[in-house]
Amino acid sequence: MKPRIRLLSSVLAAILAASGVLAAGALPASAAPTAPANKYVALGDSYAAGQGGGGYVDSCLQSPSGYPALLDAVKGTNLLRNVSCSLATTGTVTTTQLSSLNRGTTLVTLTVGGNDLNVAGVAAACASADPVACGNAISTAGALIYSGELTARLADTYARVAAAAPNAHVVVTGYPLLFAPSADPLIAQLNGATMLLNQTIQGVVAQAQAIRPNSSIEYVDVSAAFAGHGIGDVDSWVYFAGPDAFHPTPAGYQAYAAAIQAAL
Repeated sequence: MKPRIRLLSSVLAAILAASGVLAAGALPASAAPTAPANKYVALGDSYAAGQGGGGYVDSCLQSPSGYPALLDAVKGTNLLRNVSCSLATTGTVTTTQLSSLNRGTTLVTLTVGGNDLNVAGVAAACASADPVACGNAISTAGALIYSGELTARLADTYARVAAAAPNAHVVVTGYPLLFAPSADPLIAQLNGATMLLNQTIQGVVAQAQAIRPNSSIEYVDVSAAFAGHGIGDVDSWVYFAGPDAFHPTPAGYQAYAAAIQAAL
């Protein structure tokens, strides 16, 4: 090799070695791009707001222990707006909560339907040990389901959410069985009514998936997470009495958050 060529080769080798290229055998790999954070909006009723979690921040009974706040603490999820509110129905969601959504929303959670059926009132009636009151309350709630009215309300709600946030992953949750399994026919009826409500919600979500296959909507069941933690169990995650009766405890909302996070 000629002296000049040898000198240039030596200089180039020194530069490459100093830059780490020779040691790595290739150019340094660029850092993997960071996944964008979910732009999250929470919709729904008292179960979405976190009633039962305590430390309420407003008249809607939103709690720092509610699942929207717990999900906000998860890396990659940014809670932009929480418009959930105690006593909200499907009608409340469509008339007062949808304005919080837009095309930039990438994650929506929604728990609703229980107040349409007055689930808390049904639970109170059945917990009173009055079989007539319990039966009447369940019959009234059941009529709304069997008539198809609740299905229609839920379907309309999900369609409106999809239209308002077309780029969002919509996670729809069900409700826990409030009571531990029991031979008491009143308790069995109430848990059966909750199961029927969850089946209705899940069925409407499945219909939405079929109608709008390009949309992202899914149902998250929480009843399995609450198994062994109903009213009557040693470690209950549901209040039986007081202003937060028939709502989850903070431990119950942690179970909600974990179930939702598993779906993300």
